[in-house]
Amino acid sequence: MKRIRLLVGIAFVALFIYSCNPTGTWEKQERSQIDTYIKSLGDTAYSKKTSGLYYIELRAGTGRMPVAKDTVLFRYTGMFVDRVAFDSNVTASAPYGAVLGNYEIIPGLDEGFLYMKQGGKARFLLPSSLAYGAAGVWGAIPGYTPLLFEVELVSVLPGPGK
Repeated sequence: MKRIRLLVGIAFVALFIYSCNPTGTWEKQERSQIDTYIKSLGDTAYSKKTSGLYYIELRAGTGRMPVAKDTVLFRYTGMFVDRVAFDSNVTASAPYGAVLGNYEIIPGLDEGFLYMKQGGKARFLLPSSLAYGAAGVWGAIPGYTPLLFEVELVSVLPGPGK
């Protein structure tokens, strides 16, 4: 009897999860948002990486290029694709810091910094799979939301043993 209840419970949960997005509607809407944004820019220098990250350099850096385990200090503005900002540290007294490859920042930022040099400025267009995914951030960012980040790589501090 307990096994039957367990199996029915598992089946119910699986059915519920599947029914929330049965035809990939959210993914299609997200793809449409990204395509519309890219088309609205006309001919741009965005390069699409294999992960799905779109990257454009706004100002070339001249310093060190970070690698995994380096600490990056950066300023950023996070925006929706309609350019409405949801977060920024541009006016903060100190830049934000994170160790690359330690899951301290969302995957799209982590990857994007690997294409930059210290002193550079870039814009990343992240599909939700490289940002906050299907869950989003409760009350702030809906699931399946592509995001723009304009970042300035202020400093790169070598990781352990470098």
